[in-house]
Amino acid sequence: HYEDVLVARVHELVPEKIWSKRYDEINDFEKLIAKQNNTTILKFFLHISKEEQLARFEKQLDNPTRQWKISESDYKERGYWDDYTKAFEDALNKTSTERAPWFIIPSNHKWFRDLAISQIIVGTMEDMDMKFPEPTVNLAEIRRKYHQAADQEKSDKKKR
Repeated sequence: HYEDVLVARVHELVPEKIWSKRYDEINDFEKLIAKQNNTTILKFFLHISKEEQLARFEKQLDNPTRQWKISESDYKERGYWDDYTKAFEDALNKTSTERAPWFIIPSNHKWFRDLAISQIIVGTMEDMDMKFPEPTVNLAEIRRKYHQAADQEKSDKKKR
């Protein structure tokens, strides 16, 4: 969904009157899945600086185990950095809602990125106050069967 308000916009693949309607479509879709499926939506925008992106490209070039990540389009798209920045700002502003918020995560340092995302996820799960479901079986009866099987297992081992 988000590519439709980013790449399509930056590269003028469709007219503005088309891609600009997609913000509402994104919000409607997220509203639908949040309400209909009782889904919690967390969206993370992992922001790195232009300088950090170039440094990561250098690591890919210098490390044979990372060269598979190299893409011609990565370098081509850098030329549109400012256009993408504006498109991302609009997308984040127009599609961050109470039921589907965006979290903008500074990501030049991966350790910080991971910590921030983990804390948001943990906090959200704690706020959900989830509980384990109640057992649907008679635990006393299952416990009796378990002990009976364990005792039988011990008895069979002694006979061997």
